[in-house]
Amino acid sequence: NNNNNNNKLEAKRQVDAFEESIANGKKEAEVAARAVAVMEEACLIKSLLEQSTGELDALLNGLNGGYVLPAPGGDVLRDGAGVLPTGRNMHSLDPYRMPSAGAWVRGQLAAKRILEQTRGESIAIALALVGAQPVKEGTGRVVRYELIPLEQLGRPRVDVLATLSGIFRDSFANVVELLDDCFERAAAADEPPEMNYVRKHSDLLRAQGVEKPAARLFSNPPGDYGSMVNERVGSGEWEEGDELGDTWVSRNSFAYGRAGADEAQGVARPKVLEALLSTTDRVVQEVDSVEYGLTDITEYFANTGAVKKAAEKRNLRANGKVGVSIVEAFGAEVRPRELESTLRLEYRSKLLNPKWAQAMVAQGAGGAYEVSQRMTAMVGWAATADVDKVPL
Repeated sequence: NNNNNNNKLEAKRQVDAFEESIANGKKEAEVAARAVAVMEEACLIKSLLEQSTGELDALLNGLNGGYVLPAPGGDVLRDGAGVLPTGRNMHSLDPYRMPSAGAWVRGQLAAKRILEQTRGESIAIALALVGAQPVKEGTGRVVRYELIPLEQLGRPRVDVLATLSGIFRDSFANVVELLDDCFERAAAADEPPEMNYVRKHSDLLRAQGVEKPAARLFSNPPGDYGSMVNERVGSGEWEEGDELGDTWVSRNSFAYGRAGADEAQGVARPKVLEALLSTTDRVVQEVDSVEYGLTDITEYFANTGAVKKAAEKRNLRANGKVGVSIVEAFGAEVRPRELESTLRLEYRSKLLNPKWAQAMVAQGAGGAYEVSQRMTAMVGWAATADVDKVPL
């Protein structure tokens, strides 16, 4: 069933892309070539899905001490035919090839549309906003994030506060080092401050005597995980939403960076974090799973929602409001959506949907847990993003 669903979703993605090419007025020859490519890819995916029947055979072979062919893990919607067929010895992401070519293209599109909203994958989005691009060696490994000249970029460099999960921080230390190096070079670039907000904000902090003013990668204390915001919401140990924002700040004030520096192990830089939050205009959250959304996992409001609340409390602008863009990484179309519209869609299709509720009740304890998770998420989003004021 999962394979059939994936096949249908992939076919829909290709059809949508094909229809879009027609709508854009492309020449008939280009449209025909695209149609051929779509059909070839569809046939390839269909063939590979039909081969995805050997999972149990591979499992038994492995348990028997046999050799199981390796393959990268991933999502067919996001990563394409390379993750098929299933039943192979999956390995995770290669941290030395991040962002991938596909992620880089999508990240640039997402960054462009986020900028349009304010006038991915996550790493690619951050790089594109700052105005940088990955540089690869002959083997395909990413060795540096190079700044794009302003003349080529055609717009100011956008300052970015990157909040890292503890798992990302520990698993992708090389990416953390490369990003930190990129931000340091952006802050030191000989460019007008009005065209380089990384430099502008770093210079202001440096003038105040703040150490490491170019720190932009923040996470939990070394060896620790989680913002504790979801725990506070679940236990009811809070009165005002600002308390949850402050909890997030206290748990994520540690800066990380290049090996050999203090930041490699994490150093508390609360002044830098507070300053960056005060100039935050928009929070960007990537959703990389077609199965789980903002109301399915409490960590979303515990981080994205809490960052929004923390930034709004410290914001220097007149209205103090901070927008949130949701970027879905599993579809063909890269179109950031506002937080409110995304939450409305999720709650209408699940928690407020009688069919969904009845299906959960029929599952017994497991279904009750799913309902409970979404109720907790609803309270969390209401506390951190004021979504209770948005009509569903």
